[in-house]
Amino acid sequence: MSVPTPPTPATTASLSQRLDRLPFTRAHLRVLTGSGIGWALDAMDVGLISFILAALAQEWSLAPEDTAWIASMGFVGMAVGAALGGLLADRFGRRQVFALTLLVYGVATGASALVGGIMLLLILRFFVGLGLGAELPVASTYVSEFAPARMRGRLIVILEAFWAVGWTAAALIGFLVIPASDAGWRWAFALGAIPAAYALIVRWGLPESPRWLERRGRHEQAEAVIRGFEESSSVTAESARRLTTGPIELPPAAQTARERLAALWSAEFRVRTACLWLVWFCVNFSYYGAFIWIPSILVAQGYDLVRSFGFTLVITLAQLPGYAAAAWLIEVWGRRLTLSVFLAGSAVSAILFGTAGAEWSVLAAGMALSFFNLGAWGALYAVTPEMYPTSLRATGSGWAAGVGRVASIVAPLTVPPLLALGGAPVLFIVFALFFVAAASGAWGLIDRRGRSLDDR
Repeated sequence: MSVPTPPTPATTASLSQRLDRLPFTRAHLRVLTGSGIGWALDAMDVGLISFILAALAQEWSLAPEDTAWIASMGFVGMAVGAALGGLLADRFGRRQVFALTLLVYGVATGASALVGGIMLLLILRFFVGLGLGAELPVASTYVSEFAPARMRGRLIVILEAFWAVGWTAAALIGFLVIPASDAGWRWAFALGAIPAAYALIVRWGLPESPRWLERRGRHEQAEAVIRGFEESSSVTAESARRLTTGPIELPPAAQTARERLAALWSAEFRVRTACLWLVWFCVNFSYYGAFIWIPSILVAQGYDLVRSFGFTLVITLAQLPGYAAAAWLIEVWGRRLTLSVFLAGSAVSAILFGTAGAEWSVLAAGMALSFFNLGAWGALYAVTPEMYPTSLRATGSGWAAGVGRVASIVAPLTVPPLLALGGAPVLFIVFALFFVAAASGAWGLIDRRGRSLDDR
């Protein structure tokens, strides 16, 4: 007669160990797609303004300086939103702030469809930027805190790849909707209001980060979230019943907003903060300076509105293989090498695009710029949350993004004088120099490929 085996006592494991031991589960897919759809909707809004500007410049007879201010006002909001969003996410949670940001910019974008003049549009663009600027660093922090270490970089690049989906949607709206009628740009803004409805799905449909919950002392809620992820995989369901999370033994790196901001420049973090801010500033300057203005630059070179939008759509599609390459390489080469190689490729592509003359060379160079630049963005979003511990991760990511948004404010305003100085060749040589500076700064970052996140 066999004797029943007594139940195995619970084994204590750290929160990071339990998250890192998981395979990719249905719960991970839900977090990734739920965040990714929000990311895509953000990209759709940013992309739409580049097409709307080209249409408004003709309908409202706007000077280049006026269109530059419309573009830059959204980035002013982004700079403020990124800095505030990170602080709020470390204080109130990732999911809450993620939903709030979608709601703010979705409502502001929808209201933009009703404007009758430039002043009200500028005000609404600020609020659009406020929500958008807070959302992006919070979303990457959120997903990174669920992802197992061995695939964390790849999942963040896949998250960033949703940007290409949203930008492609913007290009399709720009190509099909905006030229269709005099009110086409209004319909484009109205479509951008979709995130307001999606915010409710995010708020109630996704779990809070267990790392944030644990650090805030909400151990039972963190345990429930982790158990849900463990039990979503049949491979780990049995062992999940025998695991509990042990207490966090390390003190937090910071506890208040003042301490979080000060910690960014402490001896431990100051080099990585300086290099991260440099990379974010330079990448934002070149990316937004180039891609916000590409449709208008093509129109200025003699292409009609529909043709320039069609070219931009083709160029945008090259983002997808760029993300795919970065997603593979970031776990093979590591973060720093992948980021610096894609930034160097962006520099070369920018020079080629600025000096291209024939249609085929404009398309080829534009596609190369799109491929390398967006692959670099994927690597940058993957490495940024890894620079800091849990107690200041969203703050560090948000302030790096906020510094980058300062560059995105300046970049559209510098385009008209640079075009007047030397045309597209001079403009894109300047962008290339910023890409080179960013590639150099990437080597001052730490590389946590395959390593657990810092849970202090």
